[in-house]
Amino acid sequence: MANDLNVVALVGRLTRESELRYSNGGMAICRFSIAVNRRKRTADNRWEDEANFFDCTMFGKSAESINQYLEKGRQVSILGELRQSRWEQDGQSRSRVEIAVNSLQLLSSSSASAEGGRSERGRSEQPAARSQGSYGSRPAPKESVPMMDIGGPEQFDDDQIPF
Repeated sequence: MANDLNVVALVGRLTRESELRYSNGGMAICRFSIAVNRRKRTADNRWEDEANFFDCTMFGKSAESINQYLEKGRQVSILGELRQSRWEQDGQSRSRVEIAVNSLQLLSSSSASAEGGRSERGRSEQPAARSQGSYGSRPAPKESVPMMDIGGPEQFDDDQIPF
């Protein structure tokens, strides 16, 4: 039995519209990519952002449901695992690593819904309160909020803390 670990957690913005396709067996496959910035120090000792781009794939009913909300520029949080595909093309071995998404949460509204208009895809946006956030749990918040809101120290009285 393997004792390996393969877990990915990212927060980033979609770089393009999502693509929804179906396998020969009828399973929904939603593909999208996200950009995640990381801070790095330059040679002259300044900090700058560097964008990293990741291809993501989501499967099944959750892929069908979330596809309509995945628009370029929207901020999302994803949990998943890395998967590598290998194939041969023109006699050369090729490979690709992408993130197989298990859970996705919408963190911001799209620019089109913020303006009250229609998206680039030509469909009406649903109110944020109705959109699905983490699939299988609660609806997405109305505003952009951190993925985990555990409160600050002012949340508890000293008498309530057991230590």
